[in-house]
Amino acid sequence: MVGSGADGRGDADGAPYDLLLSSGFLAFARHAGVLAAIEAADVPVGAVVGTSSGALVGALWAAGTPAAALQGLLEARPPYTFLSPHLAPWRGAFSLAPLIAWLRERLPATFAELPRPLAVGVTGPDGAATLLTEGDLPAAVAASCAIPYLFAPVNVGGTAWKDGGVVDRLMVEPWLRWRGERPAILHVVARSAGKDSPVPLDRWVVVRTPKSGASFWSLGDIPAKIEEARAAAAPVLAGMGRGGLTAEGKSVDPGSGHPSSA
Repeated sequence: MVGSGADGRGDADGAPYDLLLSSGFLAFARHAGVLAAIEAADVPVGAVVGTSSGALVGALWAAGTPAAALQGLLEARPPYTFLSPHLAPWRGAFSLAPLIAWLRERLPATFAELPRPLAVGVTGPDGAATLLTEGDLPAAVAASCAIPYLFAPVNVGGTAWKDGGVVDRLMVEPWLRWRGERPAILHVVARSAGKDSPVPLDRWVVVRTPKSGASFWSLGDIPAKIEEARAAAAPVLAGMGRGGLTAEGKSVDPGSGHPSSA
């Protein structure tokens, strides 16, 4: 399935919250920190939606990689080692083939093999924001990371897809078409590029974190970035664990660390 409809699998453990992870330039550590806070608070998560950096981290987590292990994966090699020159540079300067090979060692081959529903945000040839929810999982995740002109689009299911954050950093509207109205946690990394969601976010739980400050040469101080994001998320997730209270509509200001309106 691509883009719409209901997922045939049940939520993980009947979890009430879906989790949406926004795009953000190389913001892997920010997402890892929010996931660490979700695990610490024992928040039950059903489906995961990720775009660009959110797709990569979200897929690894949905496949069973705990937040603590994500740090080691991020520290193992700098981003530039995943780049290789593309043989048709007019399609994109670099190929994401090395990233796809890396993902194939760490992810199931298909979405259907994941223990929980996952969707990754991409942009199609028609320029529309789309969720991929079936087929070649590693290729789909790489497609969500394929920044136009920098990377060549990635073929999934016979279509060339590219970074979804170009048209919708959070993919709220495609998620609503896929899953329907339901409680959700939205992690929004401060925008470096791309388009923010056209949908008001105040009816969901929103965690906001700063830009990654990363580059292709280095992701920077990964433990510090993870901890900053974890500390930003923890207050807004308080009381949302299994058997706890819901926290509808809360947002967190990374400057103050306190909940505020979204």
